[in-house]
Amino acid sequence: MEKKTIELLAPAGSWEALEAAVNAGADAVYMGGKAFGARAYASNFDEEEMAKAVYFAHMHHVRLYITVNTLVDDSELEALSDYLLFLNNVGVDGLIVQDLGVIRLAQKIVPELPLHASTQMSITNSSGVDFAMGAGMERSVLARELSLKEIGAACSRGSEIETFIHGALCVCYSGQCLMSSLIGGRSGNRGRCAQPCRLPYKLLNAKDEDMLQGKDAGQYLLSPKDMNTLSILPQLIDAGVVSYKIEGRMKRPEYVAVVVDAYRRAIDSYLAGDYNVLEEDLANIEQIFNRDFTTAYLERRPGRTMMSDHRPNNRGVLIGRVAKLDKNRNKAVIKLDKELHLGDGLEFWVSVGGRVGTTVTDMLCGGNSVQSAAPGQQVTIDVPNGVRLNDRVFRTLDSRLMSYAQQFFGPDAKKRIPVDAVVTARLGEPMTVTLTDDEGNVGYGETDFIVEGARKRALDEAGVRKQLDRLGTTEYFLNSLLFEHDENVMVPMSEMNEARRMACEALDAARLNAFAPARTAVHSFSEQLVPQAHKAKQHESVLVVHCDSIEKVNAALQAGAERILFGGDCFNHQLPSEADYAKAAKLVRKAGRQLAFATPRIIKEAQLAYFDKLFTLWEELQPDFVYINNNG
Repeated sequence: MEKKTIELLAPAGSWEALEAAVNAGADAVYMGGKAFGARAYASNFDEEEMAKAVYFAHMHHVRLYITVNTLVDDSELEALSDYLLFLNNVGVDGLIVQDLGVIRLAQKIVPELPLHASTQMSITNSSGVDFAMGAGMERSVLARELSLKEIGAACSRGSEIETFIHGALCVCYSGQCLMSSLIGGRSGNRGRCAQPCRLPYKLLNAKDEDMLQGKDAGQYLLSPKDMNTLSILPQLIDAGVVSYKIEGRMKRPEYVAVVVDAYRRAIDSYLAGDYNVLEEDLANIEQIFNRDFTTAYLERRPGRTMMSDHRPNNRGVLIGRVAKLDKNRNKAVIKLDKELHLGDGLEFWVSVGGRVGTTVTDMLCGGNSVQSAAPGQQVTIDVPNGVRLNDRVFRTLDSRLMSYAQQFFGPDAKKRIPVDAVVTARLGEPMTVTLTDDEGNVGYGETDFIVEGARKRALDEAGVRKQLDRLGTTEYFLNSLLFEHDENVMVPMSEMNEARRMACEALDAARLNAFAPARTAVHSFSEQLVPQAHKAKQHESVLVVHCDSIEKVNAALQAGAERILFGGDCFNHQLPSEADYAKAAKLVRKAGRQLAFATPRIIKEAQLAYFDKLFTLWEELQPDFVYINNNG
């Protein structure tokens, strides 16, 4: 499989994270603006930063996708329209969208801007991919709850498929969580999820008794482990997935750097024909952030083993236990299972009170002060109150790994593009500077000054190289220089610098034109394209009762329901049979009420044949309405 058909897609919630993603080897980055994105609490990018990000990413031939994946109110449509114009004109490579109204508006206003169906659209089967393609989506981001087999079926439909490969999981089906909105007034569908799945809960029975009392279960009953697919990445590639998405727009840039770096090496090893994941990469991925790992539903239905019920945040890496304790001096001897360094952050999993933490600022080994210690050694360090003998010690921050990760972002971490320079200085002609990048793109600049004979010091290659090498504010570094010149000539340094600047700008343009999407700029839109809020028409109210059994249909009819909605999401763990639909229809018709049938919100690949057959039955029963709750 060619590299161009595999895209490693990284998150960026800040400029530093964007740099980390690009410099660590991402093929594409997804990020959000200040509005309309599903991570409202990330730093995100304003329009000036967005334009800068597009330039930076495209210069390094990295695609940039923008999340416009919240549900949008009518009152926001005009602002959204202006934002869509900006994104189109600034040159982003695509939009990740959820709201069908946003999709329709984007196709009217910026028809050349590619659209990707967000995981928030709950695409759970191959028919959902067909629906997204029919709606004009170039790519579908599948729900996280699919198996490898189901992903393979989705990939067979002919559309680009994107799947998550690493990072946080939600306890709810992708796009179907209303819990944050219900219990905290912060809607995940509006980008403001309060992460209620990371809070402590109890499981009570009808008598308010704790059903897990005395069981091996923590308090965080809804908190899943993090996804990690390094062990099965070849199977995802073989299934036909195009884009491999890392979750984490709320994460630090160090996290982005480490995870992208590891997956880049893994994917490249597959493409080279020998899939291999370095032990160091596995250790780094675990250390940078983990709630313990899972492959979610990709291989099997994991049940409670998918949950991180003892810890909802970074658990770190177990490095040893407390072997001796001096409570009077708050010092402990730790027997190490892994390396320990000065500057590392530790947590002690204490038997009373949960966890206490510290940073290693001093460490003794064999009576001597040391910078680091190896597995098997015993070290003495300062510890906080509450630590007890035999407590487990976890490293939550690895100072050396953080230093490694910080090489991928910041002012000293530029991933520069090599350029070869040819400079000519001929008497009676302008000096010319030609820069050629590693892909054959060319930039040209020349001086206004006409080269003349030197009165004092003549130009030499060292002097020209010194001026050409001043590329610090650009994305380039000087790889080679060819200086072609007449003898004893001179050009002012300022003129040489200006020619270099012109050549760099021309090379920028050539490089961007070779990579950036060809697109027509759009500067205005007709107000008629933006739906206007209309005064609601007066309608008679209808009492609709949703039932999932014949007994409930009878009860609802007797209680005065005017419309029965039968089927769809059920709470008795058993879908209605064909006979049940016929009975429900007969009862509702006999009562002279309206009849509606519904699909569930989630329909898996294996259920499509069932619903294909079911729709034939529905056609025979002729309901007044059909409620379609799944895109497939």
